[in-house]
Amino acid sequence: MVKRIVSGAHYGLKDWLIQRVTAVVMACYTLFLTGFLLTRPLTFASWQGLFHSEAVRLFSLLFLFSVFVHAWVGMRDIFMDYVHPPVIRLALHVAVILALLAYAAWAVQILWSV
Repeated sequence: MVKRIVSGAHYGLKDWLIQRVTAVVMACYTLFLTGFLLTRPLTFASWQGLFHSEAVRLFSLLFLFSVFVHAWVGMRDIFMDYVHPPVIRLALHVAVILALLAYAAWAVQILWSV
């Protein structure tokens, strides 16, 4: 088990930075999608045309992976702060990791089946 050193100038800096970077990616994707929705007709053909672009699919995948990493850091911090028994905390960590990996695989399958 990894022991975190509570003292020091850089405790939590990596987690903070990951949260900020993933939030910026999610905000950019949200602005992109909002711009698309405001400037194009809401038809199946326009959605299909959007997601046929390799760049949009990669951007969507980056967005989803950012959501998953953002969720992992947040859930891990919540479990570390509020779940004290190590066995329960480990079980929750494993459950969240497995769920996020399953969601990531599902997202790849959906995005590349379009």
